[in-house]
Amino acid sequence: MGLGYFYGIDMTYIILVMPALIFAMYAQSKVNTTFNKYRTVANSKGLTGADVARKILDMNGLHNVIIERTAGNLTDHFDPRANVVRLSDATYSSTSVAAIGVAAHEVGHAVQHAEGYAPIKVRNAIVPVVQIASYAAWPLAIFGILLSFSGLATFGVLLFGAVVLFQIVTLPVEFNASSRALKTLESNAILNGEELSASKSVLSAAAMTYVASAVVAIANLLRLLSLVGFGRNRD
Repeated sequence: MGLGYFYGIDMTYIILVMPALIFAMYAQSKVNTTFNKYRTVANSKGLTGADVARKILDMNGLHNVIIERTAGNLTDHFDPRANVVRLSDATYSSTSVAAIGVAAHEVGHAVQHAEGYAPIKVRNAIVPVVQIASYAAWPLAIFGILLSFSGLATFGVLLFGAVVLFQIVTLPVEFNASSRALKTLESNAILNGEELSASKSVLSAAAMTYVASAVVAIANLLRLLSLVGFGRNRD
């Protein structure tokens, strides 16, 4: 039996989704606070985020991967379609230990892509489905409930399942990229002990945001399943 509504209050949102959203807000606050704490701590070698990204790419034979600057704060990412590592304004020319960690992390994704790391291949393969599912899943499920069309509601649930799968597969991808980054920074003496610990703190805080995203997605899937079940029981 679904959770449904209690005196007009959507209990599925309060019980399932709200705690997940609070956790997500905490995780985002944590990463912002941690990054800001270490963005003013320069590395002893005076390397910028772009310097480190280029260095690690070349060490892995990825001379064809371009590094570009992109607007924003913490908008860093690797674009496998363009074969480009894009570093944000807060990372590209910064010499902070926070920027170094973020740059090395994004290069970790480029190395994953070049090596054919299985989780990133799965994630990239389901991106087209997820782009559609993230917009269509809920409307389809709700219309299915309202129209008493169980097939449509079930299809909506399955579509949202793809969103959840994407978030779950993202976890090993991100954890592995951070692990690669820290090992590379340490083994090549790019950062010293305290600097490395600071970068680890930044990447650990960032990892929490991906965990939070997965938790929110799972909570929403459970909510959707409950609403669909409630709709059927009501019929």
